Amino acid sequence: MATVATRLLTAEEFYEWANRPENRDRRCELERGEIVEMSRPGKRHGMVCCNTAGILRNHAIRRKKGYICSNDTGVIVKRDPDTVRGPDILYFEDATEVEEVETGFGESPALLALEVFSPQDTPGKVMRRVQDQLRFGTQLVWVVDPEARNVTAYQAGQEPKVFEIGMELTGGDVLPEFRCAVAELFALPGQ
Repeated sequence: MATVATRLLTAEEFYEWANRPENRDRRCELERGEIVEMSRPGKRHGMVCCNTAGILRNHAIRRKKGYICSNDTGVIVKRDPDTVRGPDILYFEDATEVEEVETGFGESPALLALEVFSPQDTPGKVMRRVQDQLRFGTQLVWVVDPEARNVTAYQAGQEPKVFEIGMELTGGDVLPEFRCAVAELFALPGQ
C-alpha cells in the first residue's frame, strides 16, 4: 500500500487556514506542521478557565501591567516544522498599548501559560504541551485539574509544585505579587 506524502504547513499557512470561514468553528493546533483537531471541553472546564482568567485579569489591573489572552490563543512555540499551541489562558507583559499586541499568532513567550485538564486529555498529551511552552521560553506553566481540584506549577529546571485546595496559589518568582486561594479557581460566586 502506498503512502501519500503531505506537505507540512507553516504557522502562517495554518493561521490563514484556521481563519477561513469553513474552519472558524473548529478547534485545532499545528503540531510539527500537521493540523491536529482538538475536542471541545465541557462546561466545568469553561467555568474554571473563566474564573482563572478573571482572577489573573484583576491581578493585571491592580498592577497596571500585563494582559490576559484566552480562548486558546495561538502561540508559535517551535519553528521548522512549526508547532502552534493554544493554551487555555496566557499572561503576558510584553506590551503597554493595545496596538503592540500581535493580531496573528503570538511569537513571544508568555510569562504564564495555563492548561485546564479536560476529560479527553491524557497526562502524556498535557506534559507535551507543558514541555513545548517551557522550551519556548514561557517562565511558568500551570496545569489546573478540575477533578482533583489542584494546580501543578512547572518551571524549567525545577521540580513541579502542587497546590491543593486549602492552599494559596502563588506566582512564585515569575509573578511575585500574585496570590489567590486555590479554591477560588473552582468556586461559584457566593461559595
